[in-house]
Amino acid sequence: MDYRASGNDEMTEADALARDAADPLGRFRERFYLLPGRIYLDGNSLGLLSRDAEAETLAALAQWKTLAIDGWLSADPPWFTLGEELGALVAPLVGAEPEAVVVTGTTTVNQHALTATFYQPEGVRRAIVATALDFPSDIYALQSLIRLHGGDPERDLRLVPSADGRVVDEEAIVAALDDDVALALLPAVLYRSGQLLDIPRLASAARERGIPLGLDCAHSLGAVPHRFDEWGVDWAYWCSYKFLNAGPGATGGLYVNRRHWGTAPGLTGWWGYEKSRQFDMVHAWEGAPGAGAWQISTPPLLATAPLRGALRLFAEAGIEALRAKSLAQTAYLANLLETEGLTDRPYDFAIGSPRAPERRGGHLAIEHDDAARIARALKARGIVPDFRAPNVIRLAPAPLYTTFHELWQTARALREIIDRGEHQRLTEGRSLVA
Repeated sequence: MDYRASGNDEMTEADALARDAADPLGRFRERFYLLPGRIYLDGNSLGLLSRDAEAETLAALAQWKTLAIDGWLSADPPWFTLGEELGALVAPLVGAEPEAVVVTGTTTVNQHALTATFYQPEGVRRAIVATALDFPSDIYALQSLIRLHGGDPERDLRLVPSADGRVVDEEAIVAALDDDVALALLPAVLYRSGQLLDIPRLASAARERGIPLGLDCAHSLGAVPHRFDEWGVDWAYWCSYKFLNAGPGATGGLYVNRRHWGTAPGLTGWWGYEKSRQFDMVHAWEGAPGAGAWQISTPPLLATAPLRGALRLFAEAGIEALRAKSLAQTAYLANLLETEGLTDRPYDFAIGSPRAPERRGGHLAIEHDDAARIARALKARGIVPDFRAPNVIRLAPAPLYTTFHELWQTARALREIIDRGEHQRLTEGRSLVA
């Protein structure tokens, strides 16, 4: 199917329904538990439950019930090597050889494990480069890492600024990779605006300067194809509960480039030990080959099993096809806002995401001075968005289950909320969890 955005004369409800009828990915929608009477556009915060993920979770419970301790080796798949097996299934999504990826930990725990390995301040090389638009958790972790090395975050953490509060200029990032930089950590996709950074260019620039580069892929994995091995990325980490639809707090994952295998992890734990000798129980460290060495603790089975089912859908659909539909849907929504006059007065919405497809991740950032109340008004209408302070409503069409008609309905709802002043009847502020 040609997913290209339609022209101004095709922004009708009939056109949206026709697009859905011709959508080759539309068949996946029935494999999810949709929210009755609601339109769900918050998959970049928490994806919906699929029947595949549910089945894997129930199977894990059944095997725990019937196998008990024997499940570590006799379950299907064996729990003992579950992180490595799932890593091999994630590897095609990031363009990596199977041994370079492991499913383990959580986003910030994996960040700590990797930065503790690759941040080796010495002499004048003490600075860490990140961006002023990073997700706060990344910054908190980097600040603590610098303090653990006796540094001063005010001096040693270099946050590349944004000129408009939406995007970061890659030229400015490259310019920040100076001789005093010991590590760079960047988001593949910025969590507010959805800007997709030029990862190949930045990885090349960091490598030329001898600076280890890591990526936070929490907002890109499952929405954007990556080619980490080809691009020469040093390491990366992510969550699996957003676009991957593996459930709240599901086990995350990490990538380590082959050239770093054999490096002693900065934070070691017994689950990263060489598997064939892990139960020898000796005190001398022997890391597993590949990314498996960066595992720390026993994987939480019931937070990991759903990912196996969720990944089945990605293997069937193909990440390139999912990316094509994702780009088409965010472009379609942006076109709707503009052709319906919602970016003009009295509506005053602004599109905060890059319009060039190669610069955009999997969600559309819609800005408004009263975004918090408008987001709540959408939810009152049965449309589930995401709000990010101070003024961004994030709408994330998930190509496995979001329809074009739902996006058409959302644009109409935004118009009606303003026309009727529905948001103005709500109290100021946002929900506790936005």
